[in-house]
Amino acid sequence: MDISLEGKVALVTGTGPNIGSGLALMLAKYGAKVACNDVRAEMAEACVARIERNGGTAMSVPGDVTNEVEVQAYIQKVIDTWGQIDILINSAAMMSGGGLLERELKDFNRQVEVGTAGNFLNTKYVAKHMIDRGIKGSIICIISTAGWQGPAGNIGYATSKGGLIQFTRAAAMDLAPYGIRVNSFTPTFTQSDNPELLAERRRNPRPAGSGAFTDINPPRLIPMGEQPTPTDYGHVVAFMCSDQARLITGTDFRVDGGALAKYWPYIPSEDKAGPLPLVKIDVTEDE
Repeated sequence: MDISLEGKVALVTGTGPNIGSGLALMLAKYGAKVACNDVRAEMAEACVARIERNGGTAMSVPGDVTNEVEVQAYIQKVIDTWGQIDILINSAAMMSGGGLLERELKDFNRQVEVGTAGNFLNTKYVAKHMIDRGIKGSIICIISTAGWQGPAGNIGYATSKGGLIQFTRAAAMDLAPYGIRVNSFTPTFTQSDNPELLAERRRNPRPAGSGAFTDINPPRLIPMGEQPTPTDYGHVVAFMCSDQARLITGTDFRVDGGALAKYWPYIPSEDKAGPLPLVKIDVTEDE
């Protein structure tokens, strides 16, 4: 099966240097023109540069996904420039931590707002455009394994991602009569493969004990023995956005090496054959 997104236009929100940038790049490599959104203009522009370095076509559309006026404006900019939007990837989120006992209400509310209202506004206005133009498009909400489980120390993020699971199902039912598909995709604790991000982390390594996962060995806990990368996610998301997935709606796709499928007391063996080699896409040299 040869997946192609040629002739399609995608809008990706939250194109920070890890998952969002990776998904945007992968859609471009499969042939789509990609509009890169982020609340930080420099992040959206860096994503555009990465796509163009790899031979794709992209544009920067910065803006706050929770601001209705800004959302309508950057969606209109994409339409005015490229004439249509066929694909929406709702990737914008706030990963900042904080557990139940220490999180301030304003920070909790903002985290939930970005993760849920951001999906609502972008899905609403992109869907209206699709309906007006008769486009039978694809909308994908990015969840997290934190939306299916109960992570400590990140109450706002877990709440927002859990809510998106049901948002996806409800939105899929609202838009099914128009031939518009709404699905979710679940990534997990991710191994970065953006050469620029990896280089930055080498220049400025995180201090020991700076995160909840710094003292564990994720591949040890994953049944297949390897953390997924944004490139792994992008191959699947490209299929979800393709015409071959025309009857897939209201469901979740997951790439986590079996992490959520395993029974909780089970500790995978350290002796693992590992998966097939990664099908790489980014041609940037990792210096």
